[in-house]
Amino acid sequence: MPDPILQTVDLGKTYGARRRFWQKPANVPPALADATLELRQGEILGVVGESGSGKTTLARCIALLERPDTGRVLFEGEDLTKLPEAALRRRRRYIQTVFQDPYSSLNPRQRIGDTLAEVMLVHGLASRGEQRDRVAALLEQVGLPATAAANFPSAFSGGQRQRICIARALAAEPKVLIADEPVSSLDVSVQAQIVNLLLDLKERLGLSVIFIGHDLQLINFIAPRVIVMLGGRIVETLPEGSSLADAKHDYTRALLQAVPTLEKLDAAYRLSQQQNMA
Repeated sequence: MPDPILQTVDLGKTYGARRRFWQKPANVPPALADATLELRQGEILGVVGESGSGKTTLARCIALLERPDTGRVLFEGEDLTKLPEAALRRRRRYIQTVFQDPYSSLNPRQRIGDTLAEVMLVHGLASRGEQRDRVAALLEQVGLPATAAANFPSAFSGGQRQRICIARALAAEPKVLIADEPVSSLDVSVQAQIVNLLLDLKERLGLSVIFIGHDLQLINFIAPRVIVMLGGRIVETLPEGSSLADAKHDYTRALLQAVPTLEKLDAAYRLSQQQNMA
């Protein structure tokens, strides 16, 4: 079994717990509590839960976009939460995030080529002479032509923008990719394309991926292991080789029941037809 490339130990995060330094902490429930997980080298780990379950807070704390209040984030055995800002910036490029909304994730006033080149410049990964070729290669990796570099985000559809966001994450040459509900804002016809792209990139580049979503069946299809979150806590882990039928927690079963099937959609349609005729 491959060694874990990333681990979290008892991660916790609470928002708005203290208004002024002299005031007592408010009684605010944590957005994330006691989150312990491990991501193995080269695997896809699924994280599932409904809105407000703590999935995005977990993602932001893992990527150190926000400092957790408690716990540790271990990347290749090193505790990132103990690093000073300068050292953290150097290490954090290895953990990149693709966010849910591709429309708000890109600067509308910046050409796509400049967006990708900026990442390389910040991390010192390519000289100015090398950036053009590197940008073209990144766009090709995500299924877009090199000519896309000259355009602004407004020239692209939602699915194309998400491909650009993936290319921007890859520009940092990460080892871990966190996909935070990367298809939930896209049309159903485009979702499969983005999922297949991520699976292909994982195989070609040897990435370790945390795939976050609320569709339990989709997550179970993508990821051999699945973590289920509720109220900021991990309530169940479906191990590799298990099926959805093996779920033990009532919440996991409720998520499974909530997934629309053809039978459920047909029943809902028939009911709506009967109500319209009444």
